[in-house]
Amino acid sequence: MKYGLIDFLGNIGVLLLMIAYLMLQLNRLSASGLLYSLLNLLGATLIIISLIADFNLSAFVMEVFWVLISLVGIIRHFSLKTLNQVPGK
Repeated sequence: MKYGLIDFLGNIGVLLLMIAYLMLQLNRLSASGLLYSLLNLLGATLIIISLIADFNLSAFVMEVFWVLISLVGIIRHFSLKTLNQVPGK
């Protein structure tokens, strides 16, 4: 097995997901915070890229949902931020 750039990107993606989860468990990140969602989004995206080299449907489906859920968190973060900036609220 040859270890290449795509494998490296996948490993970085896994590392980002694990760092995000560890930081959440250590109360260093908030589950509703933007950074947590961004780390998850980037990590899952890098894993999806790595699946180009060695496709696995189950892993692909899981990472697509991870990306979608992360996007929900990011959108929610900015929606709540916008709501909190409305005068009179």
